[in-house]
Amino acid sequence: MEHPHLPHPQGADAAGQVPEAVRHPPWLLWAAAGLALAMAIVALVGWTIDRGHVFGFDRSIMRAMRHAGNTALPIGPAWLEGLMIDITTLGGGTALTLVVVLTAGFLAVRRLWITAALVVAATALGSLAVDLAKLIVARPRPQVIDHLVEVSSMSFPSGHSANSAIVYLTIATLLAQVVDTRGARNFILVAAGLLVVAIGCSRVYLGVHWPTDVLAGWSFGTFWALGWWALGAWIRIKRSTG
Repeated sequence: MEHPHLPHPQGADAAGQVPEAVRHPPWLLWAAAGLALAMAIVALVGWTIDRGHVFGFDRSIMRAMRHAGNTALPIGPAWLEGLMIDITTLGGGTALTLVVVLTAGFLAVRRLWITAALVVAATALGSLAVDLAKLIVARPRPQVIDHLVEVSSMSFPSGHSANSAIVYLTIATLLAQVVDTRGARNFILVAAGLLVVAIGCSRVYLGVHWPTDVLAGWSFGTFWALGWWALGAWIRIKRSTG
């Protein structure tokens, strides 16, 4: 069994029948709602940006990341810049690809084929959706403060924020369902959430993303992960109930 904490045959009664609430859960509906909401958030904010709307807090927050009068000097102690660069690397394509490959490989070795396939599909399709949104909206990178790292793609939505949410939150929910204690599950979920938040904040600190890019990326990635998680639950329940 792939996930002992999900509704599945372990919840069957003594006669081997799966309870009605388990046979007909709204997992597919939640999956569709999560994926639709993820796309809607990006589409709405992207449409607003495409029509030339400027969010005032974008510039204010970015200017707050630098010392007054010097757009090249980041705020905070000297080591903070290096830390932010290290954190932002955890949301890059190379790091996330390695995490997905290693996770999918581990799941395959454990013969958890459905979960492995869902991890690969969710992350690959999510990344493609983010790239497509970047091409459609074509929002230039912010030039309010100096960039502390090199970037080449469009700005909206933040790929680091969206893809890290997709990858780390999906994996966290999987891990949370195979540990025995509530404390361990909470730690895994909170740690993943904090990592995703840190990666998004690093993009603004480094000057390469507007805050709205990051907010849209977080929202998209979170609801995308939840949508695929619900879809996975629906698939497993369908398989367990025949």
